[in-house]
Amino acid sequence: MSAALEEVAYRDGDVALTGWLARPAGPARAAIVVFPTIINITDHMRRRAGMLADAGFVALIADFYGVPVPGFEAAGPLAQALRATAAGYRARIVAAHDALRAHPAAAGLPSTAIGYCMGGQAALELARTGADIAAAVSFHGLLDTQEPARPGAVRARLLVCHGDADPLVPRDQVLGFWQEMDAAGAQWHFHSYSGVRHGFTDPASDARGLPAIGYDASADRQSWAALMALLDEVFPA
Repeated sequence: MSAALEEVAYRDGDVALTGWLARPAGPARAAIVVFPTIINITDHMRRRAGMLADAGFVALIADFYGVPVPGFEAAGPLAQALRATAAGYRARIVAAHDALRAHPAAAGLPSTAIGYCMGGQAALELARTGADIAAAVSFHGLLDTQEPARPGAVRARLLVCHGDADPLVPRDQVLGFWQEMDAAGAQWHFHSYSGVRHGFTDPASDARGLPAIGYDASADRQSWAALMALLDEVFPA
């Protein structure tokens, strides 16, 4: 496992934020911003950043709120306020990517974005802005948006890893996303895992006692392998 994560202070306007950076032991292949779940920076997110560093990437876990989040109940109102407008939500997302690009560890490196749950939505929102990222990857992420991508706007390659039994992302939302990305002319891959619920990459999901959420070891392995395959294609070692 890679070294301990480093604190990175950055801002979105007047809001002070704290990201956490993981560095690879050797030369970095690229820089990746990791958008977390609705409950923000957790051990699950720290572990993923470490895994990315072990694979040769600089990884920055973004901070959605700038305040501690004790759990799901507290996260809901924070997320609702953050996503009240597309412009405000996207500004917070872009601030994280900008912080990564400005960090000395990412100097001269191409960048990409991944995210989990709400963070998966955030990674796709960054791609919708036309950001200069090579790829955007969503794990059990929300697929809806207040501002659909404009034709030609999405420059990133997209990978969506989705649990087909996720009640937070029903099939009509899936089909709407496909139609949106086709209309935008985006290059996308969509992996859907039958019988798999929301939160399938986090072993702690089952302990939360929420019927919509569940860990799935096979989908976890397969989705991570899909990410690694895409990164190997986009950023050859």
